[in-house]
Amino acid sequence: MSTTIVIVNPESAGGATGKAWPGIASELATHFGAFTPKFTKRAGEGIELAASAARKGAKLIIACGGDGTISEVANGILSAGSDAELGILPSGTGGDFRKTIEIPARTSAAVKILSTGQTRLIDVGKVSFSNHRGEIESRYFLGVASFGLSADVIARVKEGGPDWLPAKAPRWLSGRVSFATAMLQAAAKKSATRVVVQLDDDDARHLTVANLCIANARYFGGGMKIAPNAKLTDGKFDVVSIGDLGAARIFANAPRLYVGAHLSMPEVGHALAAKVIARAVDKDQNVEIEVDGEIPGQLPATFQILPSALRVRCPGRSGR
Repeated sequence: MSTTIVIVNPESAGGATGKAWPGIASELATHFGAFTPKFTKRAGEGIELAASAARKGAKLIIACGGDGTISEVANGILSAGSDAELGILPSGTGGDFRKTIEIPARTSAAVKILSTGQTRLIDVGKVSFSNHRGEIESRYFLGVASFGLSADVIARVKEGGPDWLPAKAPRWLSGRVSFATAMLQAAAKKSATRVVVQLDDDDARHLTVANLCIANARYFGGGMKIAPNAKLTDGKFDVVSIGDLGAARIFANAPRLYVGAHLSMPEVGHALAAKVIARAVDKDQNVEIEVDGEIPGQLPATFQILPSALRVRCPGRSGR
């Protein structure tokens, strides 16, 4: 087996990755060198392929796809207990994690980083939660985990874009419009979430939130800079809570989220913590959690930071 494996999600970016793969492969072969491609056929298979490759001695495992593919490959490496390095070859519509580590979207530029970039050890989040079968499950995350409005928005986005959007609309426009539409719909229909949250060894607090984010990286939700001060090497989560603003104020202040200017709002709280425990006030309420853009289960959940847990190929100048 080659020491470099590329795990490709051909369905990412609405199937565009599969169509573009011959050109991507040519770019890799020309400017990077030998590699072995593996193609996913279903959700979750990236974890299995990455874990298998790591156990067989792969040194660099490259995720070719969007944030979901990157998260799956990272989960595979970490679950295998391997020191294999994660490489990123973006080919999705969101690109939230790559923005934090400053991986460019262009294939040629990303391949150059795979060839000449530096290896960095970054923090990783681990969440234990109740899955949809009522069982306790754990998974790792690179970007952001959250609950409240965001889980509802993700569910709506996965159902597809608004009916009035032309079928041939550009992917970047379709994704942004879908997310904005979903956010407006969710804000109008979803009430605030009442939760009990404990940060590290502090006393637990009762909160009423529109959304609460446990952020390892800076971006989520298709480009929202939810944690503008987050660092991947500080051993802490940035915990950002957005209070019960109401639909009108949420929508009016949405632009602040995209540029990271929301932390100055009185309804927004920010704290650093290495461990976060959260549960619903009402034990019968189902509060779903969002983890790297997926909805794997619900509260109660425990979020822990794992310092310097993953090796990642990054641009040489990046210090974040």
